Amino acid sequence: MYYAGIDIGSLSADTVIIDEQGQIVSFDISPTGANSKIAGERSLEQALARGRISREDLAFSVATGYGRVSLEFADKAITEITCHGRGAARLFPGTRTILDIGGQDSKVIKLDDSGKVVDFAMNDKCAAGTGRFLEVMAGALEIDLEEMGPLSLKSNEQIAISSTCTVFAESEVISLVARAKAKEDIIDGIHKSICNRIFAMLDRIGPAPELTMTGGVAKNIGIVDSIQQKVGSPINVPQEPQIVGALGAALIAKERAADTM
Repeated sequence: MYYAGIDIGSLSADTVIIDEQGQIVSFDISPTGANSKIAGERSLEQALARGRISREDLAFSVATGYGRVSLEFADKAITEITCHGRGAARLFPGTRTILDIGGQDSKVIKLDDSGKVVDFAMNDKCAAGTGRFLEVMAGALEIDLEEMGPLSLKSNEQIAISSTCTVFAESEVISLVARAKAKEDIIDGIHKSICNRIFAMLDRIGPAPELTMTGGVAKNIGIVDSIQQKVGSPINVPQEPQIVGALGAALIAKERAADTM
């Protein structure tokens, strides 16, 4: 039998399917689009197809993420805070603090020695410091989002992005471009501003090592580098940081299936 976790975020719908041993059999990352229910169904079907698994082979499924309530086919809905905690602790058992930067919000999650969530802080009132923020900044700089990380590592001048609002920060970036400031320096300033917002949340809950970064923004090497510099030590980054929440949901699905037997 197999167990599925489906994480419906603002920008992507992610599915992980695990087997009886808790090993990942297949996963899928798809755009959420305008309908989270359709996105969840599509992501699950694509993960099943990749694993050559039929729907009937699923013993239990757990939905998580902001769109979890729309997935009526799931056996259980669990908050993304809990699922990210479980997924990160599975990948890096020493994890005590999780930095999760998603498309529309960012979170800092604190775990105890057993991997359970004991505290968290969240920024879900503003897009500043999220994947959407980076998309807007990339548009202002007329570059692809994937270029931002590598370019920022070439920075030679420190530039501070002082605005904490996405709209005002975009205007600030456009002004810096007009002043002929190098794009790599502007991007480095953008990354450092996101880093500062993350550390404001870290200070609220009291960080504990090890730190693990999850969410799509963890694919940005410039953000990771900025955080590591401020922490003063390496942080864990999963091979595929976008599926950590879905992995945690799948692991919980496996436990819940055992409880019902």
